Amino acid sequence: MREVGTDGIVSVSHCELSNDLSYCKVFISTYEGGEKTVQAAEKLKTKAGLFKKHINARIRMRKIPELIFLPDNSLDYYDKITGIIDELNESKHDENNNDSTNGSVL
Repeated sequence: MREVGTDGIVSVSHCELSNDLSYCKVFISTYEGGEKTVQAAEKLKTKAGLFKKHINARIRMRKIPELIFLPDNSLDYYDKITGIIDELNESKHDENNNDSTNGSVL
């Protein structure tokens, strides 16, 4: 929707609807991640009424839930964990190379 005015592509990673259907947490992510995702969530929060209007036009419900837009930083977390694992693998590989080099000299 062009009315929202977010920069770049914003995707909905998942939603959590409360048991009484009053609230819906909408987790969003952006390709850039990090601060861009937080900024996009803030912009979407200001347009929650517009989204409710569009939802109401398509779905008939007694009450449309309040939309709570939250940044989903799971991709950032994934990148961080992957980086840590890669560093551990590299250090393990370096240790093995040093051991094999030292062993051949003797």
